[in-house]
Amino acid sequence: MEADDGKSEYRIVRTLFTHLVHSELHAFPARGRVCEPPGRGVYVIYGPRGRPLHVGRTPRARGGLAQRLTNHLRGRSSFVRERFEGDGSRLRRRGYGFRCLEVGNARRSALLEAYAVGRLCPAHLGAN
Repeated sequence: MEADDGKSEYRIVRTLFTHLVHSELHAFPARGRVCEPPGRGVYVIYGPRGRPLHVGRTPRARGGLAQRLTNHLRGRSSFVRERFEGDGSRLRRRGYGFRCLEVGNARRSALLEAYAVGRLCPAHLGAN
């Protein structure tokens, strides 16, 4: 019985990954904060050449994905500290963007993040 449950969960995570990587690519706002989406989930930050730079999720952020992506803009992440010497405003430049997917289930969100890291091999693997 457990093997079937694991296969089913794998299919669900794989489907979520497909939705994530085919979701709309958003540019970071020229000013201010990221406003949408408010829910928790998984996101991928892309560089100007379309390469995945970072995969993350929002297990704790009160403002969900919007807050976490805004934190990157404000230099409040290991990704921005290492990649941009703490200057998150560099994400506002042309070509940087993000995709995100709201995932209400904490376990599936964690599994999707891990699956996306394994599939996309982002340039940055953070500890936070």
